[in-house]
Amino acid sequence: GLGAVSTEMGGAGFVALFLGAGLHELVLWKDDESKDPGDFGDPFKFTESINVDRNYELNNGRMAMFAVLGQVVAELVTGKDAVQQLMS
Repeated sequence: GLGAVSTEMGGAGFVALFLGAGLHELVLWKDDESKDPGDFGDPFKFTESINVDRNYELNNGRMAMFAVLGQVVAELVTGKDAVQQLMS
């Protein structure tokens, strides 16, 4: 749960994720004015084998963000992490 960030190992993992995300955002993933925001191409050629609409993927990402937000809020209210809530 959220308490993992306050442990030594969890805090180190959070810092590593934060720095890794910052590296990608600031250095590796540069915006191209000729493309839509968030369109970094298809380096693995998934579109050749999978025909998925862009809006479908954006909606899945939005739903995942709301699901994680729901888990965080539920943990803050109950004091139990997601697994503990499922078990009780």
